[in-house]
Parts: sequence; C-alpha cells; structure tokens
Amino acid sequence: MPIFTLIFILAIIATIGTQLWLSIRQTKHVMDNRPAVPAEFSESITLEEHQKAADYTTTKSSFGRKELIISTLLLLIWTLGGGLQWLDNLWANSSLGELGRGTAVIISFLIISSLIDLPASLYRTFVIEEKFGFNKSTFKTFAVDMVKNTLVSMVIGIPLIMLVLWLMNTAGSLWWLYAWIVITAFSIVMMWAYPKFIAPIFNKFTPLEEGEVLDRITTLLERNGFNSNGVFMMDGSRRSSHGNAYFTGFGKTKRIVFFDTLLKQLSPTQIEAVLAHELGHFKHKHVLKGMMVSMTMTLVGFAILAYLMKQDWFFQQLGVQNQSTYMALVLFLLVSPVFTFFIGPIMSWWSRKHEFEADAFAAKESSAEELISALVGLYKKNAGTLTPDPLYSAFYDSHPPASIRIAHLRRQ
Repeated sequence: MPIFTLIFILAIIATIGTQLWLSIRQTKHVMDNRPAVPAEFSESITLEEHQKAADYTTTKSSFGRKELIISTLLLLIWTLGGGLQWLDNLWANSSLGELGRGTAVIISFLIISSLIDLPASLYRTFVIEEKFGFNKSTFKTFAVDMVKNTLVSMVIGIPLIMLVLWLMNTAGSLWWLYAWIVITAFSIVMMWAYPKFIAPIFNKFTPLEEGEVLDRITTLLERNGFNSNGVFMMDGSRRSSHGNAYFTGFGKTKRIVFFDTLLKQLSPTQIEAVLAHELGHFKHKHVLKGMMVSMTMTLVGFAILAYLMKQDWFFQQLGVQNQSTYMALVLFLLVSPVFTFFIGPIMSWWSRKHEFEADAFAAKESSAEELISALVGLYKKNAGTLTPDPLYSAFYDSHPPASIRIAHLRRQ
C-alpha cells in the first residue's frame, strides 16, 4: 500500500474511532446521570426537564454516530473509491476551459454532497426536533430556505471559486498568498454585508419596541461606549423554539439581534445580563482575536496546499489520476479535517476561556445572578444537558459545562 494512502487510512481510523468513542462516552455519562437532577440545579429544574435534556442529547448523539459512519464511507468513496476522478471525467469532454471545468467540478461536488446530506437534515428537523417539541418549521419553509440558500451560495460562491482557481492557475508561486488576501477581504466584506443584505432574505428583522428591555440595553451600550446600527428582534420562532442572541455586522452595520423566542423566555434584567455577556466578547476583543486565528489558519492551509498540489503522490494516493489545481483544492478540503481533528480541544479550551472572560464582564456590568438565572432558563428551554461527559466536552464544547460556568459566575 502506498505510504500516504496508509497514513490517510490510519488518520481516518484514529479520528473516527476517537469521535465514536467520545460520543459513546457522552451517551453513557448523560444516561448515568439521568435519574437525578444535579444538586445545584434541583430548585430550578424539574426531574422531567432534566430527563428531557438527557433524552434529547442522547438521541442527537446516536443519530450523529450514524451520520459519522456514513460520512466516513462517503469520504472513502470520493477519494480512494475514485468518486472525484469519476466526477472529473464527467466534465472532461465539455467545451469548458480549465477554469470553467474546475468550477463545474467543484459546484457539482457541492451539490451532490448537499443532496446526500438532505435526508439527514430532514430527519434532524422533522423527526428529532419535532419529537422534542422544538421544530416550528414546515416542509414549505424548509424547501424555500433550501432554494434560497442554494441561490445565495451560487451567486456569492461561484465568482469566489473562479477567482481562487484563476489565482492558482496564473499567479505563480505566490498564488497562495494572493488567494489568502482575497479570502480575507471577502470575509471582511461578508461581515459588513451579511446583516444588511443576506440575513433579511431568510428572516424578518424588526427594531425592538420601546420599553424596559430597550431602555436597559441602550443604557448598557452607552455606559460601555458601544455604537450599533440598531437592536432588532428576529422571527426565529418560524423555524424553532430554541432561543438565542448575537452581535453581527462590521463597522457601521453592527447590530444586536435577539430571537423573538429569547425575548419571550427571559425577563428584562436577564436579557440585559445576556447582552452584557455578548458585549464582553467585544470589549475583550474576542471577535478580533478569532478573526486573526482564522486568518492565520487559512494562510497556513493555503501554504500547505501550494506544496501538496505539486506532489504527484497527493493525487494518485488519494484516488485521483488527473492532476489539476481544482482537484487539489477539493481533495485538500475533503481530507484536511481528518488530520486537524485533534487540535479541537485546544480551540475549545480557548473558546471556553473567552466565555469565562465574557461572563466576568457581564457580572461586573450587569448582574451575575441574573446571568445565572438566564443561563439556567436557557438550558431548561433548549434542553441542554447539565451533565456532559468531561472529556467529550473538552473536545467539542465551545462553552463551559453548566455547573462549572455557574460556579465561576458565583465567584465573581
């Protein structure tokens, strides 16, 4: 067996094996703690609510393991099974030039992948989310969202793909640096454009009405010198009963968005505390730091791709016979997650560190107790498990487990 093929297979075994093991650990740990509510939550969460969260978590974990096995088989089919080579051969006799053919292959790959994932997406929405009372979407809404998402992705994605491929073909040995600059500029433009032009395609955004909530938010923002383009309510209840809030935008398009479900779930003082937490991310420059890390990883990725696309073994030992820039790009995007999975705990640790810092900011600028009560309410309403497996959480969770996070808040 060729050496890189062997390395690839071993990496798959290590990555997928670890993911399955962690998922099984998570299920066992959650179910072992299902019979009783953790003592620190016993006064605020009922046994029925705790057990619903356990069942919701384990149901998603069980389905996730099936998806993981299927996605692994598809990865092997696309690569060692010759799937990518077959797709490239389909376009070989077209009248398209190298750039057009490469774009066609990549778009075809993305469309096929989306269609393969469609049954799983339908099952998650209309079986799992429906079973636990979270789904508010209809088949019509789901279908319209899918069509809109496809059209928007095509309008934005095709020119970007063509530009990157053109740079790979014509910009010489430093193409990877120019491509990185393009991707970075695109990301910044999208941060500006998303809230203003793209998000309204999918959801309705209404300025928050005058009242106690808006007064508290305005006072908090003014006290911290934060300028926004407005505070909006989003009709998240059209699709799900899950609640959320977030900052979005860049520069003058920055805006604060609350799901309508969240506004119904929390009191004005709790909403203020949640917003203070989100504001803490900005005050500690977590968003900027995240962008810098993402940009650095993208730059490193492009540099590695620039090396790999010149190596015959990278193509041939992954099931591709026709060496080209576009096949190098697709191959790299397909196989890189297999080799980067184990940096996940580092990124999760870094994210959880930011959450602690944002919580401390919220405790100072608002109220630790109000944030605690808001978090408990969100765990209850969203059926978030209070007892995740510690090792699973270390790999996957961007937020600290509930008990650790709340204990940290109470020390503020």
